[in-house]
Amino acid sequence: MGIKLNDLMQQSGVKFGTSGARGLAVEMTDQVCYTYAKGFFHYLEETGELKNDGESVAIAGDLRPSTERIMSAVAKAASDMGYVPVNCGFVPSPAVALYGLQNGCPAIMVTGSHIPADRNGIKFNKCTGEILKYDEEQIREQVVEVDASIFDSEGFALPEENIDARIEYVNRYLRAFPNDCLKGKKVGVYQHSAVGRDVLIEIFSRLGADVTPLGFSDTFIPVDTEAIREEDVKLAREWSAENGFDVIMSTDGDSDRPLISDENGEWLRGDVACILAAKYLGADSVSTPVSCNTALEKTGWFPDVRRTKIGSPFVVASMIEASFAGYKGTIGYEANGGFLTNSEFAVFGKELRALPTRDAVLPVLAIILLSIKEGKPISALLSDLPQRFTASDRIQDFPTEESSKILQQFEEVTAIEAAFSDVFGRVASVDRTDGLRVTFESSEILHMRPSGNAPEFRCYNEADSEERVQAMQKISMDILLNLKG
Repeated sequence: MGIKLNDLMQQSGVKFGTSGARGLAVEMTDQVCYTYAKGFFHYLEETGELKNDGESVAIAGDLRPSTERIMSAVAKAASDMGYVPVNCGFVPSPAVALYGLQNGCPAIMVTGSHIPADRNGIKFNKCTGEILKYDEEQIREQVVEVDASIFDSEGFALPEENIDARIEYVNRYLRAFPNDCLKGKKVGVYQHSAVGRDVLIEIFSRLGADVTPLGFSDTFIPVDTEAIREEDVKLAREWSAENGFDVIMSTDGDSDRPLISDENGEWLRGDVACILAAKYLGADSVSTPVSCNTALEKTGWFPDVRRTKIGSPFVVASMIEASFAGYKGTIGYEANGGFLTNSEFAVFGKELRALPTRDAVLPVLAIILLSIKEGKPISALLSDLPQRFTASDRIQDFPTEESSKILQQFEEVTAIEAAFSDVFGRVASVDRTDGLRVTFESSEILHMRPSGNAPEFRCYNEADSEERVQAMQKISMDILLNLKG
């Protein structure tokens, strides 16, 4: 019997959203994951990217307890359809995406990114890169035939691990950057349970940095680079004071979003960090979601700035448009620090090829090199930027439909002002590109939206000082929690 993926979403509770499927690990059964994977392969056959003649499918995963089982179900789906599953092992999302691009094959990453260990996901990349919104819509419509008798408590076995994806990801940086370019720099790597923790140490060590591993964990820790845990804020400050690091770096679970600190152990906001990285590379076009810091425009460094909806598929689509428009240094980034390139960049006289998917290594490397180039610590690079400060928080375990109800209360400007004008002033403009983004006459910003890949309601604020934006964040969250009831 055939099942449409749209119907599977309703039956299983596993939702198909930004770049792939995501849900509770117990709901992501072998049969559900197998079905989603077959639907993806069917779509690639429809578009001609797969031709069912023994082509390869790359599969990798993060370090969650459920990941290996899900990878095995995806591999089984690939082999049952006549493809050759390539087990790339436990490597960063950009590593398996790069492997797919280099080898012209689909690349699938089993990861829940930053969300808790009881959840997981399957991120799909076509042979040509990330799935976009149009692809997502078409994949949802696929009807898949599944033989339920093949599923039992034994599960499936993964093929032997192929380490080429890891090697090529490391070599991406070692080929382009000199092996002494970070000489004299002290770098702390907060490992926790990030799948790329060993890869980060290898890359930065081989580029000449003095690297110290920190905070290794055998237990999965859901590090969110947009909502940094208080314990991680405290740890970074302590590590920096004890060791005199020039920078501490880390990533989320699948190592495609960076955490970057200055020399004082103060974590940078991802969107601010990416402005500095784009400056180092000499980008002429920057695509970024509406939620990101407006210091980007205020620098005047970038001839072309494009604002998008939140989510890497929208950023990728915008970068593609920029490249078609003739821009030669096209990058994109998200508020979480994920950094994408759609152009080749010249570094140290060598070519760094495009990688149009979120990457955590390049922005950290670029910021350290900018610090060296300008002879300034990272904190001074930040001080040179237009002073706009952002903060974000979220209401967790909050269904999307409930988030939508909150936004519906603010259809009119009068309703927004009734709730917020006493503390933020009069409304200057409203942007509904993605959720509700309100700019007040004071130039302060409040942005509210449901998460696209988790049952969360996110709130972002922007102001001219750190103290003010933190106060705004607390006030905004208090108001939203009262509205939640």
